[in-house]
Amino acid sequence: MERLIQGYKRFRAEVFPERKCHFHLLAQGQAPEWLIITCADSRVLPTLILGIEPGDMFITRSIGNIVPPAGEPANGTGATVEYAVEALGVRHAIVLGHSDCGAMKAALAPEGLNKLPLSQQWLHFVQPAHEHKQPLNPEDGESAELASLIRGNVVTQLEHLRQYTSVSRAIAEKRLTIHGWYYDIMKGEIECYDERRKRFVALK
Repeated sequence: MERLIQGYKRFRAEVFPERKCHFHLLAQGQAPEWLIITCADSRVLPTLILGIEPGDMFITRSIGNIVPPAGEPANGTGATVEYAVEALGVRHAIVLGHSDCGAMKAALAPEGLNKLPLSQQWLHFVQPAHEHKQPLNPEDGESAELASLIRGNVVTQLEHLRQYTSVSRAIAEKRLTIHGWYYDIMKGEIECYDERRKRFVALK
């Protein structure tokens, strides 16, 4: 806890004073342009990776960057998507998966979830990802099979995202564009899913 408290003290003493006017504006409301749906993994920090300022990005996190299909009982991810699209009017929604994802490892070896019943139930939404597994990439080395499933999971969650009425309507009205990204922790690189070519390509 001491590390967190010291970080807060530095924020109060150095960061906040320099950005005081910006924070005062944010205190009056928010108008983020991007919704990021990403994993709860501690190694994935969208604001750091993408160089985004406070107020620019609406973020929801869960293990496996999962978007439960429309029609499932109320859940935090679905509610966040609905609010971001309808109330905040975000212009882009990004499903951001990442390398070495523990949730996808569990999907490949579900026997390890016996003591994690809630996680086991949540990862049920990953099952369709096996149908969307991407071609093995030699550059992924020994993790090629896992990386293939992780990318396939991004595609699956994009499909789930499109099922939401708020999302499908916003897309049809050209108010929203959705994207699927894969972040390689080791390389610091992002790939984006090319809908036309049905594969991931380097983000440029």
